[in-house]
Amino acid sequence: MTSDHFVVPDGPISPSELASIGGGRLAYVKTMTSDELHEAFPLAPALQPGLKLFALLAADGTPILVTDTREAALANAWENELLTVSLH
Repeated sequence: MTSDHFVVPDGPISPSELASIGGGRLAYVKTMTSDELHEAFPLAPALQPGLKLFALLAADGTPILVTDTREAALANAWENELLTVSLH
């Protein structure tokens, strides 16, 4: 993984600007429940309701994977040379 620095503009960012930040190498982990799963992953199999899951998403919100631990999502990002960022 590299230690590139990214400059993010202040204010609202369009989806296309967000997708271009980091050259497609930025991702974030989002906590969700199994009830919310199909919003991000329409082809995911049905799961027991109420499970806590962790989704790895590209900077533009494109789903990459879903898992049952935050650590597994971060490990996948690292294996694929993605830089994870925190959302505020």
